[in-house]
Amino acid sequence: MTAVTPNAPNHAGLGPLASRFVNIDEMPWEDTVFPGVRVKTLLLDKNTGLLTALLRMDPGASLPDHEHVQIEQTYVLEGRLLDPDGEVTAGNFVWRPAGSRHAATTPEGCLMLAMFQKPNRFYARSGETHDMLGQDWDTAWGDGA
Repeated sequence: MTAVTPNAPNHAGLGPLASRFVNIDEMPWEDTVFPGVRVKTLLLDKNTGLLTALLRMDPGASLPDHEHVQIEQTYVLEGRLLDPDGEVTAGNFVWRPAGSRHAATTPEGCLMLAMFQKPNRFYARSGETHDMLGQDWDTAWGDGA
């Protein structure tokens, strides 16, 4: 088994086929490289890039130019998320095709459940690409990862 829930202390010592119950309240929020954007990683499989996370964005926070390398699914729990294509509000869902690219903002803040087949690739002005934790995207998630 390659999937894990980082920061889930109750998973230590579980057998490979045991269910992984995740107590969200016991998990810390982790800062991303984007101001006002924090994450709780619920499931991560480094071998495939599969990632499920709670994402909290403060009022006015934004996710800069990024590509959805594979399909991304987002269910908004609180607030709203805006991008040039439109808006998704609390209780609603959006999915984005592989290869789509945009930036997103949250005027009032937002809490969402995000599911990735592979983490987003963020584009820096320097031309480098990274994930939301600041890791070099190609090293962490590319074909050679």
